[in-house]
Amino acid sequence: MNIADLLITKKEAIALDDMILADESRMQLDHLLKEHKYLDVLQGYGLPVNNKILLHGASGCGKTSTAKALANALNKPIYILNLSNVISAKIGETSQHLKQIFDKAGRDQAVLFLDEFDQIGKSRMSEDKDVGEIRRLVNTLIQLIDYYPEKALLICATNHIEVIDQAILRRFQLQIEYTLPSSVVLDQYYDSLMEKLPGDIADGVQRKYNISFAEAKDYAFTQAKYNLIENLEKVSIVLPTETL
Repeated sequence: MNIADLLITKKEAIALDDMILADESRMQLDHLLKEHKYLDVLQGYGLPVNNKILLHGASGCGKTSTAKALANALNKPIYILNLSNVISAKIGETSQHLKQIFDKAGRDQAVLFLDEFDQIGKSRMSEDKDVGEIRRLVNTLIQLIDYYPEKALLICATNHIEVIDQAILRRFQLQIEYTLPSSVVLDQYYDSLMEKLPGDIADGVQRKYNISFAEAKDYAFTQAKYNLIENLEKVSIVLPTETL
């Protein structure tokens, strides 16, 4: 299997400053960027640099965008791994694919982003009938994480941190939780989504709460498009009759 076929490498200009994050999360991420800015100095003093981050919590709340924003801020390529393409019926093949991917990301000093991490980081105490296979895969994953170079960044994301093996969890220096945004935060987000739209279109968009940023965006834009199209269809344009 060609490793390049397993990775999405398109870089997106997402700025961390433009993201809506909890204060604690923003502080941790800002400090992470500063560590990598002064990486050589820190290493010179024998201080380890944080480069293994676990993002966990509600779906649609910014985990993938955070990984892209960090890659952008560090001016590093980002390799987004499609885990469904990596997992093989033969556990040895899955481990081999992972090793090749980690090796490539490490050589390129890239950001390696593994979404739905629970697919491969499941606890070795799982009741899954293939627990022996899971144990071997997790052992391989632990070794890959341990030897991942500091000049590269490993970011894993999951909606189900409770199923991740404890030995793997201990290897992430930063664990950042993403929760559903509050009503106040969602109002700020809705305002930012609507700021480029005409006032009458934006004012006609109803707001829904207790949902993720992704859901809010889809919900608001669907209404905005409906309102805009409805306005366009009210405008009747009479074309001049063509003269013969």
